[in-house]
Amino acid sequence: MSATTAAGVGGGARPRLIRQSYEHCRKIAKARAQNFYYSFLLLEEPKRDAMCAVYAFMRHCDDLSDDPDARANGQAEQQISLWRVELDRALSGQKVDNPLWPAFCDTVDRYLIPHRFFHEMIDGVMTDIRPRPMETYEELYEYCYKVASVVGLTIIHIFGFSSTRALLMAEKCGVAFQITNILRDVREDAEMGRVYLPSEDLRRFGVTVAQLTSGVENDRFRALMQFEAARARAFYEDSAELLNLVDRKSRRSLWALRTIYQRLLRKIERKKYAVLSKRINVSKATKVSILLVAFLRG
Repeated sequence: MSATTAAGVGGGARPRLIRQSYEHCRKIAKARAQNFYYSFLLLEEPKRDAMCAVYAFMRHCDDLSDDPDARANGQAEQQISLWRVELDRALSGQKVDNPLWPAFCDTVDRYLIPHRFFHEMIDGVMTDIRPRPMETYEELYEYCYKVASVVGLTIIHIFGFSSTRALLMAEKCGVAFQITNILRDVREDAEMGRVYLPSEDLRRFGVTVAQLTSGVENDRFRALMQFEAARARAFYEDSAELLNLVDRKSRRSLWALRTIYQRLLRKIERKKYAVLSKRINVSKATKVSILLVAFLRG
């Protein structure tokens, strides 16, 4: 299987409306994509634009679920349901009044991306509107699949791949990324009523939900975080093969993305999981240095 057949169409050959839509998506990605945007820069222009179009779609999904006014007045679910209808209409060729759709639909068509992935993304967003505790690791995995693995399954169609094994590796890589994000954002999420760490793990280590919002980083909390970080690290290791399964010209972009996220996990570990008292990030300078190394890797 390969998803590279349509990648050679340059921006000059695109109709004006589609060009404008890609420009709109590029602006969104540049302003808000953070870790993802840095890896986009290592791709050839058509693939870079495609990544921006998919990101713009995902960003809008997240914004709908995070809108405090919509959540407060109970309209968030309705807004996301309408967004799902817009998705189906846009993918069926109907005109929909949002500047991201022309570029998004062009990307989906070019790279033969299965439509179900986008519905699964929306399913994941719906989970965040009325959050409930994750009781088990299996529930955590299912959530990570919906909000992150399907992203990986989508973007490897843009990267291009030749073996269906890449699909399994992309799923695992997405779980690694999402657990890393959960560890970084544990207090912020808990303050919004979103506790992604499994309840069975909280009980095992003697950590309460109240502690996640209190800023208390004791030995029990650090042991819990170390346990969850080990899960993320295992998924990074299990998905390492993905680098050799995507098209050669896309490998440095994937390498940079994985390296940024792995560096974030390493920094959380090095800071002894002090994520309740401060937000831990990978600096812009570090990201740029990773890009330079990826570029030199060829």
